[in-house]
Amino acid sequence: MYRALLLVFITLLAGCSPSEQVVRISGPTMGTSYHIAWIGQPDSSKELQPLIDERLAAINRSMSTYDPESELSRINRGLTATDGDGWMPVSADLYEVLNDAVDIYRKSGGLFDISVGPLVNLWGFGPDAALDEVPAADKLEAARQNVGLDVLILRPQPTAIRLSAPRYLDLSAIAKGWGVDDIASLLESHGLHNYMVEIGGEIRTAGAKADGSLWRIAVERPSSAPGDRSIELIIEPGDSAVATSGDYRNYFEQDGVRYSHTINPFTGRPVTHTLASVTVVLPSSAMADGWATALDVAGPEQGMALAEQYDLPVFMIVREGDHFRELASSRFKERFPHYRNEAY
Repeated sequence: MYRALLLVFITLLAGCSPSEQVVRISGPTMGTSYHIAWIGQPDSSKELQPLIDERLAAINRSMSTYDPESELSRINRGLTATDGDGWMPVSADLYEVLNDAVDIYRKSGGLFDISVGPLVNLWGFGPDAALDEVPAADKLEAARQNVGLDVLILRPQPTAIRLSAPRYLDLSAIAKGWGVDDIASLLESHGLHNYMVEIGGEIRTAGAKADGSLWRIAVERPSSAPGDRSIELIIEPGDSAVATSGDYRNYFEQDGVRYSHTINPFTGRPVTHTLASVTVVLPSSAMADGWATALDVAGPEQGMALAEQYDLPVFMIVREGDHFRELASSRFKERFPHYRNEAY
């Protein structure tokens, strides 16, 4: 799913010694871009960037719905061979992401559903060409019949999946976060423990900057004006991941009604609640990414109830007429004791 809220990251670095400096690299991936910074030798990017690019390309070849020959696309098109019991072998990477997705699906009561792709595509927010029009009722109902993740069964050894009914699986609401975790592991395997990894707005930080201070992450203030980027909140997540989801950048309007890209899998329609954005802070970027989408679908009341139920650090910006109000979960307030609720 398109990440409507871009998390702006702040990397003010000072005091680097000649042998230990901030190293920055960036590049395209997953239909968006990545930005990575770490503290290390100045020439370390020459070794690491090719490895990072290769790894991200491999993840894309496995999980992209925009690549018709990706591992996931071949499953969606029914091109993956099954054994006599209907099991389809999948890579360890794809299995791990699907396992995370199923975990959030169950805990969220189905609000996070990677089989919602037919509805996303029908509303014009997927790989298919956008029509910017409300789908016909009969088409919506037909698409809803092909949504629901209870038909997916996972087998850990050897890694395989089985579908009791056809499904179109779309990992765009969790794959970028999983990619962030994977690249963080790659950096750590090369002895780098002070870094920030960002892919398409999903961020994970570890350690500290060269001056000893923590990495700082800014959450964007909601605005539908093109190019309008202002800061709502700045946090220091420490060794954690941060993901934000919102509804105000990717949408279309018809007959004066605004239709968001965030689709409720139960109604088959874009959400209509007042939640403008939701930010989740967790150890895993994949889980933060998925939960941000789940809570975005849920809305402020149900979403905050889920945050409290599962002890999630969650920050919300909610519309109140022409104004906005901030909400924070108990765990968020514990993690960031200097946070103060505001309305504006």
